[in-house]
Amino acid sequence: MAQLYFRYSTMNAGKSTEILKIAHNYEEQNKHALLFTPAIDDRFGRGKITSRMGFQRDAQIISSDVDMMRLAREAKPDCVLVDEGQFLTREQVVTLTRIVDQLNIPVIVYGLKNDYRNHLFSGSEALLLFADKVEEVKAVCWYCTKKATMLLKYKGNVTGRGWRSSN
Repeated sequence: MAQLYFRYSTMNAGKSTEILKIAHNYEEQNKHALLFTPAIDDRFGRGKITSRMGFQRDAQIISSDVDMMRLAREAKPDCVLVDEGQFLTREQVVTLTRIVDQLNIPVIVYGLKNDYRNHLFSGSEALLLFADKVEEVKAVCWYCTKKATMLLKYKGNVTGRGWRSSN
């Protein structure tokens, strides 16, 4: 029985790298993974899942007019992988649950759980409500080397975005 997984963490925990690794592992077994990324995520180009290590793959863009259910039905993947799940809408998360329940395809979504103010992202809230399994991906704080639990927004922008994982 397929399940919906939500794997969350702070930034720089390797979430995008994990998606790319999972897709590669499926393909090594002659299986097909369908990759999605929200349209709002254009840091490395729209429709790209890119790790900070430099690995990159094309992905289907999720926008309000994209029918993920139809794409999954047509592609018949062995797994659906979604990056930046925090940017999904509640309706898109419900569609992912339908892919799991009606098509029996496992769906793994990676994303941030909360912002630097510790407020849940709307997509993450829906994923926490609907996911069959919720798993934390551990990351290390940039400042104290303990487990990172929050995002820190600051001026000074060393990382290019002004965000760091912190404790």
